[in-house]
Amino acid sequence: MADAPSASAPQVWGVAALLLAIGDALAARFGAVAVAGELSGFSRAPSGHCYFTLKDADGDAATLRCAMFRRAAALLDFVPRDGQRVTLRGRLAVYEPRGELQLVVESMRPAGEGTLYEQFLRLKARLEAEGLFDASRKRALPRFPRAVGVVTSLAAAALHDVLSALARRAPHVRVVVYPAPVQGPDAPPALAAAIATAARRAEVDTLIVCRGGGSLEDLWAFNDERVVRAIAASPIPVVCGVGHETDVTLADFAADLRAPTPTAAAELAAPSQRQALEQLDALALRLHRPLRRTLDAHAQRLDQRALQLARPSALLAAHRQRQ
Repeated sequence: MADAPSASAPQVWGVAALLLAIGDALAARFGAVAVAGELSGFSRAPSGHCYFTLKDADGDAATLRCAMFRRAAALLDFVPRDGQRVTLRGRLAVYEPRGELQLVVESMRPAGEGTLYEQFLRLKARLEAEGLFDASRKRALPRFPRAVGVVTSLAAAALHDVLSALARRAPHVRVVVYPAPVQGPDAPPALAAAIATAARRAEVDTLIVCRGGGSLEDLWAFNDERVVRAIAASPIPVVCGVGHETDVTLADFAADLRAPTPTAAAELAAPSQRQALEQLDALALRLHRPLRRTLDAHAQRLDQRALQLARPSALLAAHRQRQ
């Protein structure tokens, strides 16, 4: 007969059973909790559920994953945005598929603006007072550029989107890429340097500054004063396509034109070759019709003169009759 298991041996849990037990222990220990912090990476799924990260408001590296289901999200009376400071009420739970601690949020209310958003507003106000965002500074983009520059990361999906859009719409337009990281501490000086390089080389007619979407922290390089001033100082008209349609950066305000996405920036920077050719065909037709009418009228008059010259005997007979 097999030996009986030792009484001192630890209990062997299944993964799902252990996570369930941890979740039950959290619920029993903490119950409903309230926690304050800054929103980061806020997104609303098509289902209506909201997912985001709550960062520590004092600048510590601590973060907490949060889920706010549709029923609770429908009760929100404001639009949450990254960097905003909020107070959440909910219950701690374990998301079993990933074994992650998360807060299931039952309510959310604003609790003042977060540190990053406060920096954004202060810098925006100062640069706006200097006139960097004035409408009078905005320049029209060249209607038919020969070359378009792109400032972004070589590894960014935004670069692929821009190149695909330009190849589809305007394959005749030359594209020059000025690579620079678009995220992290090295991004602001690199982006400013890339914009300055494009200005110094003067080989493109329009400059696109772009990257894909992300949280407020991900896009923060485009709120850096060095990047904003580089865009404002660029002698080349700049189209800024950073993030998604709802993302707004200070680079957008400094650019000559803001695009909601990188793809839209490419579409604004270069007109469609097909549409341009159709317009040329229509203009050619408008010029051809009056020219044809004029030529036809002259041809009729020439025919009349030719008929008169073709019968000189009739002219002589008429002359004799008058004598």
